[in-house]
Amino acid sequence: MTQTGGSCGQGGKNGGVLMKQTMVPMSEGPIAKRMVSFALPIFLGNLFQQMYNTADSLIVGNFLGSNALAAVSSSGSLIFMLIGFLNGIALGAGVVIARFFGAQDNRNLRIAVHTTAAFGLAASVLLTVAGVLATPVLLQWMGTPEVVMADSVTYLQIYFAGSLGSVMYNIFVGILQAVGDSRHPLYYLIVSSVVNVVLDILFIDGMGMGVEGAAIATIISQLISAILCLIQLMRTQDTYRLYIREIRFNPAMLKRIIQYGLPSGMQNSIIAFANVVVQANINAFGEIAMAGVGAYSKIEGFGFLPITSFTMALTTFVGQNLGARQYERAKKGARFGILMTLGIAELIGVAVFVFAPQLIAAFDSNPEVIRIGIDKARTSALFYFVLAYSHLVAAVLRGAGKAVVPMVVMLVFWCIIRVAFLMVAAPLTQNIMTVYCVYPMTWVMSSIAFLIYYKKADWLHANG
Repeated sequence: MTQTGGSCGQGGKNGGVLMKQTMVPMSEGPIAKRMVSFALPIFLGNLFQQMYNTADSLIVGNFLGSNALAAVSSSGSLIFMLIGFLNGIALGAGVVIARFFGAQDNRNLRIAVHTTAAFGLAASVLLTVAGVLATPVLLQWMGTPEVVMADSVTYLQIYFAGSLGSVMYNIFVGILQAVGDSRHPLYYLIVSSVVNVVLDILFIDGMGMGVEGAAIATIISQLISAILCLIQLMRTQDTYRLYIREIRFNPAMLKRIIQYGLPSGMQNSIIAFANVVVQANINAFGEIAMAGVGAYSKIEGFGFLPITSFTMALTTFVGQNLGARQYERAKKGARFGILMTLGIAELIGVAVFVFAPQLIAAFDSNPEVIRIGIDKARTSALFYFVLAYSHLVAAVLRGAGKAVVPMVVMLVFWCIIRVAFLMVAAPLTQNIMTVYCVYPMTWVMSSIAFLIYYKKADWLHANG
């Protein structure tokens, strides 16, 4: 592990910092046990986080109807397009922190934590301004039907006005997970998810607020989870403790974080842009199609949680072990995580395929909405293992400091090919099934590219 140059510190492993590293790094202990014990709280945390959006959709769909459900459900791709870039930088910061933690380089670890927090605060301000101002224009560009336009604008502008909680929560969780703490984010998400559900019911059913009530409930809940994470970081006695007075930009460290995070941020934005194009094609089929596909997207979000959990675990595991120069252990951990998660992904896919009618009906009783949701589910669900493989290899490569590779693969297959296919095929067929098929098609292509790279390239020995 090489020292970061400039003002990032030159004081050896501990760099003169008196605090001790008490959290056991993932470079020690049985591989399977460490990875599963780390991934399980992440899975449970993601489960409760998914309840944010699902609670909105269930309550909005049942109390406010299909048009309001379409407005809330279709907002996900646009939210991710604007916030995904910042989350990608947070991923890069997590890799940097994981490597310093694995190498027991406590001085640079401390600098990285405070630089990451400073970046999050600055990014929150930018996202708030950009999101509130750009929402109407982007929704128009997406071809959002007039019948749901007003609700969509209201929901998204309120969401982005409160983006401080969302951004800082992702920043703080990235720090905690990078050092191997996946339990505290779980506890805080449980609290905030319960708050979200209670406020949804209070604002929508009790106070008759409409979709603005769902948006306000979400941003309050996210802010609570961010505050709880902040308190944990400020109270810990470990080397990654956060001090408010030390939150500032360190130029050399910021450069390193951006070097690691920029490819992931661009990857997120690329994927999100392509998904916005897909959503625009779905919008062209009307609010019923938007509601049906939106309902399925919530089910897919739940179904993919175990896979998402292991991708986070893999990035942290590989980053910490390479920081400690445990190359063979990093390789064995990657193999274990990939193989186990592929099996889980396909079992989930089969379950979604079989139980799609009951799952979609939970969100909306409209027969047409249910039919559309079933068609979307049964086009994609059996290909979950392919999607999982792409995400898993990308996670391994991010942990190894090679985030440019997944960025390029996903740019080519999940953006250029996906968008080009829709631009040509959708007008010719004018069939929504064409839009559905673009996902599994590009998942297969990207997985083939990742398989070739993973088998042929020396991903273990990245610089950093």
